[in-house]
Amino acid sequence: MVGKTTDLCDACEGARAANLYFRGFGLRRAFAGAIRTVLYRDGFSLVRDAVHQSGHGKVLVIDGAGQATGALFGDVMAGIAARNGWAGVVVNGAIRDTAEIDTMDIGVKALGTLPNRASLRNPGEMDLEVSFGGVAFPPGAWLVADEDGVVVLPPGLTALTSISARR
Repeated sequence: MVGKTTDLCDACEGARAANLYFRGFGLRRAFAGAIRTVLYRDGFSLVRDAVHQSGHGKVLVIDGAGQATGALFGDVMAGIAARNGWAGVVVNGAIRDTAEIDTMDIGVKALGTLPNRASLRNPGEMDLEVSFGGVAFPPGAWLVADEDGVVVLPPGLTALTSISARR
């Protein structure tokens, strides 16, 4: 059970919803898991490296600073992420190959789409706290995403513990 983002925001005062309009892609329109992060810095080779790792139900958060010069994620990486057990991917930026991603067992949230690929030049940084949409995304915190948005829970809480505490 993932838990609805709306219920989590009502049940947990510390829940933080990103104030961005994310679009959903993939067969998993709702997903949750512990956060891993990649910060895009004129290259996304670390995104490729991250999806090749075992995801163990985690969520990869890619901070592209909302950049709109090229897609930071596509069908090849989505397929690898799905095979390696990632619950989902949240992209502060654009993705591509959405028709193919929509057939895959993974959830993807992104700001939009672009047909061209972003630069591969530089590696970026991994597993550091990133912030966008008015929310901090610390590695290891619990993220919940669904059709209504993306929510980060306070340290030590998961969707199940937040809803249970309300009852």
